[in-house]
Amino acid sequence: MADDDKKKPDGEATVPEGPRPPVEARTEENLVDPPERQYAEPRKVLRQKVAPEPPTTGHSWDGIEEYDNPMPRWWLWTFYITIAWAVIYWILYPAWPMVSQATPGILGHSTRGDVAREIEDFETRNAAWFERLVATEVAQLREEAELERFAVQAGRAVFAAQCSQCHGAGAQGVQAGGFPSLLDDQWLWGGTLEEIHRTIAHGVRNEDDPDARWSEMPAFGAEGLLDEDEIDQVVEYVLAMSGQSHDADLAALGAEVFDWNCAACHMDDGSGNTDLGAPALNNQIWQYGGDRDTIRQTIYFSRFGVMPAFSERLRESDIRAVAVYVHQLGGGQ
Repeated sequence: MADDDKKKPDGEATVPEGPRPPVEARTEENLVDPPERQYAEPRKVLRQKVAPEPPTTGHSWDGIEEYDNPMPRWWLWTFYITIAWAVIYWILYPAWPMVSQATPGILGHSTRGDVAREIEDFETRNAAWFERLVATEVAQLREEAELERFAVQAGRAVFAAQCSQCHGAGAQGVQAGGFPSLLDDQWLWGGTLEEIHRTIAHGVRNEDDPDARWSEMPAFGAEGLLDEDEIDQVVEYVLAMSGQSHDADLAALGAEVFDWNCAACHMDDGSGNTDLGAPALNNQIWQYGGDRDTIRQTIYFSRFGVMPAFSERLRESDIRAVAVYVHQLGGGQ
């Protein structure tokens, strides 16, 4: 069938093919109205609804205004839920601080109570071990392997809570503050278990315990006991004694100054005296520092380190446990 013979749908006008005649040449015969549109007017489809301008807060910075848009619904509901949760928490748990304590809450929960129960449980489970620590002679605490192991572990916890602030977390000491290292085998007041136990229990040069260890080094320069030249001489002698670089001529003169003023406590060979807490000067272990300037400052102004007594702060079992811990750190005497 030829294309010309194709039938058109009923009611649809036939549009002649080819170019349309000019306007002036149109007649009723050649003027054909286009078929009625079966789709919406494009302008209506593309026409966008313009939202009204939102209000502003009234704030303006350099001509820039701040819109006062409402918060998103999800955000508001989340906020309301947090408020409701807070109110429920206030009712159930301790929340509001009062004069002597916080409001307890209807559940009666207490984190401090939890800690107290855990401590009580620990004490109950280890009561027998603590009793053995107290019942055993101090000098024999390391003779039984099982008891020593318990004492070291318990002593580590005591050391971290009570001693590390001065001696360092690893017991390495803090030279700037004059806190001695506990990792070596050089002891100011003796390194046996009994001596370490006594030092911990009663402290050093404190005014709280009448049994505190006590000694005092004179301030040789500040008190005028030695002149400047004598101080320089004894400084060089101490440097020589400890194997450091020194002025040999001044050190030779300093030997006599040392013998008259220092040997009574530090001994003739500089080995120190644990009965007096006088440190050894013939090695490279220094409590306050071993350079020339620091040694001179020590001789001129003296040192007066203080350690508190722990007999009123700790139980006897804790003191013994930390004594064992410290003793095994430096291979105690």
